[in-house]
Amino acid sequence: MTAASPARIEAPAPRKSNAWWLIAPGVIWMALFLVAPILLIVYVSFWTQTTFKIEPTLTLQSWKTFFGSDTYLASLWTTVRIWLIVLATTFVIGYPTALFVGLFIKNKTLSTVLLVICVIPFWTSFLIRVLAWRPMLGKEGAINILLQKFGIISEPIEALLFTELSVIIGMTQIYVVFMVGPIAFMLGRIDPNIIEAARDLGAGFWRIFRKIIFPLSLPGVVVGAIFVSVMVLGEFATAAALSGRKVNLLGNIIVTQVGSLKWALASVVGVILTIIMGLVIAGFLRIVDLKREL
Repeated sequence: MTAASPARIEAPAPRKSNAWWLIAPGVIWMALFLVAPILLIVYVSFWTQTTFKIEPTLTLQSWKTFFGSDTYLASLWTTVRIWLIVLATTFVIGYPTALFVGLFIKNKTLSTVLLVICVIPFWTSFLIRVLAWRPMLGKEGAINILLQKFGIISEPIEALLFTELSVIIGMTQIYVVFMVGPIAFMLGRIDPNIIEAARDLGAGFWRIFRKIIFPLSLPGVVVGAIFVSVMVLGEFATAAALSGRKVNLLGNIIVTQVGSLKWALASVVGVILTIIMGLVIAGFLRIVDLKREL
């Protein structure tokens, strides 16, 4: 009698993955509402534009018009300059705020309440938030009245409204919360034991900040910078409302050209703006690996 050979256990055949069904809705959505519109804008930017109509005859005329115009090029540089300034001001204001809320406040409930307070202005209309700065920054506005009352100035500061400064102030106030949120989230994830260990080893606050806190919060800074950049680069309403149409951004050029039925030139500006946004996002994503950090 021969010994029975051990039973052979076969591994179950791998089931065919249906993961693509899960990503199909997202892919279709992106294709229809992101890729297709961008390709259409690029195509229309090469159409022939006349005074009263546009024809699907391909030409570089609208591109030549944009890069040959001092007005349009000035709008391009103004857009980039204001973006850099607002990005810097939102970071300078937003990081200390996030540091206080996300790291120094130990009570999670209080931290959440403070973050909600930061978001409260977004419960009102965007236009109301922008126009609310007019009575604040005007020649007889609240800021000038307070500065004169405390003897800081003798005459009202006229440069506070209908200038590039007013646009920067308005955008900073509107978008700083998009810098605070991601940074506070990353700061809240820092293990307090790491900071305590560094203190036990004799490290001071600034050394801890440089070596531990800021590097660990950098993904939040990058995410906040992307949020702020995309929204500021595409802005037009704040500039129109607070500058008295003296500051023209690329977004304002698009609105003007669309209103004049100059679709080709508006598409040119849209393509340029999309390229700038793409380069900015790609540049920020090279700073940290968000997939690994988040």
